[in-house]
Amino acid sequence: MIAYQSQKVSYAYFVVALLLFPLQVIVGLWLASNYAFTMPQGLVNVFPFATARAMHTNLLVLWLLLGFMGGAYYMIPEESRSELFSTKLAYLQLVLLVGAGVAALIGFIFGWTQGRPLLEIPFALDLVVVAGALLFLFNIGATIIRAKNWTVLQGTLLGGLVFLALLYLFGIPFYRNLSIDWYYWWWVIHLWVEGAWELVASALIAWVLMKITDVPRQVVEKWLYVIIGLFLFTGISGTGHHYYWLGAPKYWLWIGGIFSALEPVPIALMVWDTFRNVKERQGKIVNPVVWLFVVGCAVYHLIGAGVWGFLHTLPQINYYTHGSQVTVSHGHLAFFGAYALLNLTLFYYCFPQLKGFERFKQGAGTWGFWISGIAMMFLGLAFGVAGVLQAYLERILGLGFMNAQAQMQFWFKIAIGAGVIFLVGVLIMVVDLLALKPETAESG
Repeated sequence: MIAYQSQKVSYAYFVVALLLFPLQVIVGLWLASNYAFTMPQGLVNVFPFATARAMHTNLLVLWLLLGFMGGAYYMIPEESRSELFSTKLAYLQLVLLVGAGVAALIGFIFGWTQGRPLLEIPFALDLVVVAGALLFLFNIGATIIRAKNWTVLQGTLLGGLVFLALLYLFGIPFYRNLSIDWYYWWWVIHLWVEGAWELVASALIAWVLMKITDVPRQVVEKWLYVIIGLFLFTGISGTGHHYYWLGAPKYWLWIGGIFSALEPVPIALMVWDTFRNVKERQGKIVNPVVWLFVVGCAVYHLIGAGVWGFLHTLPQINYYTHGSQVTVSHGHLAFFGAYALLNLTLFYYCFPQLKGFERFKQGAGTWGFWISGIAMMFLGLAFGVAGVLQAYLERILGLGFMNAQAQMQFWFKIAIGAGVIFLVGVLIMVVDLLALKPETAESG
């Protein structure tokens, strides 16, 4: 049951995010099909690969951000013990961001794009996104300041959101020198994913852990201090592992390759420490399916962003794999673990509360988690094998791009199969959440 009426605004954010998630997966399947099969030119002309790729990646950013924002609008009233400053501003912000997203997707079809991956939207839409971000920061900040009830969770979340908004500004100008342009492009992409988003994710996970396990606040807050320190140290310095072929000093490759994979460690330790605390005081976890998603988020985050990221970004390896399908493998595993599962955790915790009940049937959510989680692992492995093959054929044997792609088609067919199964898991969770029913005595 919600404690504050203004928390209801998060429901609209969650629903839009949920609808965009399967759309992103469907476009991704089309992209994999372009690799696995030789498409008729007429079909390629109607829906080019570059257009589909822009839609796939921008849908990813949009649905994840809407989930984060909805989670923040749900969390902040409870943490600050105050209603949101303005629900009208929250709904206006949603309209602006969704409107910009729809305009961008339609614009991509007609070639209205800047052409930079993940930052393709034109300058005019950049301004709309900035306006939406400023409304969000003002609304959250005004709520916290007015309530005068500061906590470490609120500070970590607000800090991550401020960095999120500020870093986006570096990607708006276009620099005539392409090395400089890509240099700042990496500031936005890397420091979003491995910096600002990590702060937001850690605050939201810490809050959910307190809610479902009744763990003392100090148990999770101590790890937030570690995460903030790692953001300032490893998150910023870790940008260096992207500086291939930009003319930056070579020492950045070593600094970035070694330190950038440390950010997921404290979140995994936070979840482990919470579990240890629950066992020691013989407590219980009140929402098993949410706990399942939290553990999955921490483990996948550690594997996809940490272990796989570390192996991939060591300079001697990254020299061959940079920009290959190995990068795609790392990206899928890391994004799914760190952020997609985080959003799904928030959805499964908040949806029942927003609908007016706490206990609900958890079977579909559990099935959806395991189906999508196992399928994503196979998807990541298929991309990884294709990437290793690609690096060997193109960058050691010197084969041309298309000759190498022909040898990789088998692995992309496996990726399509895994992607279809992943879509099934996603649809199970989407339908389950939108049609969530309370658990009755008979069903329990």
